[in-house]
Amino acid sequence: MLANIVAGLVTAALLAVGGLAWQYRGRLGLLRAQLRRSGRLRVSVAALLRIKDDDGYILMQHPFRPDSYGPPGGVFKYTSAARVALDAVGFVERRPPGREATMSRDLRGFVPARRGLGFLRWFDSGADRESGPECLHRELREELVEAGHPELVALAENLRFRKVRAVVDGPRPTPGKEYRTVRSFEVYDIIADTPEALQLVQSLLTLGRDAGETAILLATAADIEEGRCERHLVSPQSAFLLGEQRIHEDLPALR
Repeated sequence: MLANIVAGLVTAALLAVGGLAWQYRGRLGLLRAQLRRSGRLRVSVAALLRIKDDDGYILMQHPFRPDSYGPPGGVFKYTSAARVALDAVGFVERRPPGREATMSRDLRGFVPARRGLGFLRWFDSGADRESGPECLHRELREELVEAGHPELVALAENLRFRKVRAVVDGPRPTPGKEYRTVRSFEVYDIIADTPEALQLVQSLLTLGRDAGETAILLATAADIEEGRCERHLVSPQSAFLLGEQRIHEDLPALR
């Protein structure tokens, strides 16, 4: 009788562990971090836009990493109503000096290591933050102007998007730092079902193929895998245009 009880308890425990592992598949590193009583995680969540034609992917110059290129898109922003939930998971913003205004309300900062899963659960709820399309609309308007092509902004106003994948990258060691880094990415395609959407996509592809264009380029999958398109560096997050695996380490930003 006792042996049967013990066997039942062991089976129940194994099923519970297996269920937990299945529930958090893809986030097992965060689940392990949940068990730590100290330390912190650097966190950020971003939307990326995949604009492609066959084996060509549009990348745009990154303003804080000179001569490096990555997908259009950027970090989600939260609303003032999110403050209670963010305080509950211990989220603390971190802004580089001089960029406090442009990065205001970015979901980029630090949480205690044991709160990493809680932070992503809040993000996944979609409450009190930008949606993926809202983030992409804002970022694309800004990046087209930064790239020197404000004439394309009007074409982007009513774009619709299709979600391709969501990827949690990390937690990963942060070179030279005592903390680990976890990033979440949502990748979207443009639904090119209007004349404006088609014109925007074709305009960007044309610019990407133009050897005289300095802010926008068309990279192949091989370029993304190598981390370089001719003389230009390709940002590591570009790999998520292809799949769910990071290939290269982060490029340091200007300070």
